[in-house]
Amino acid sequence: MKKILGVILTTILLLAVIWYAFIYFASYSDGYRSGELIKFTHKGFVVKTWEGEISQGISGAQIFSFSVMDNQPEIIEKLKEYQGKYVKLKYEEKFGTFFFWGDTKYFITEVTKENSPHFNRD
Repeated sequence: MKKILGVILTTILLLAVIWYAFIYFASYSDGYRSGELIKFTHKGFVVKTWEGEISQGISGAQIFSFSVMDNQPEIIEKLKEYQGKYVKLKYEEKFGTFFFWGDTKYFITEVTKENSPHFNRD
């Protein structure tokens, strides 16, 4: 009986490790999005995550929501600095996420400030 219980627990643990590794390392897609950075916040009660949004249109009807992992301090600082500016984001879409990573499946890996195509401002 102990041997069967050990095999079951080992199998469950192994499947959990494989699932975590798959979510962490595998990406569904990657690409670029540009827009005005309208929101960047550090939210949560027990576990704080970095969440943001860019507006991809003049009317604000096209909103792209994203997350930034805590191990990306240079990206976090740039996004704080670029609040209200037009930015280009490189993202990686994951198959899933964990509550301690963020609310979305889109994780930012690079950010650059750009000139807005709609307005002549920095």
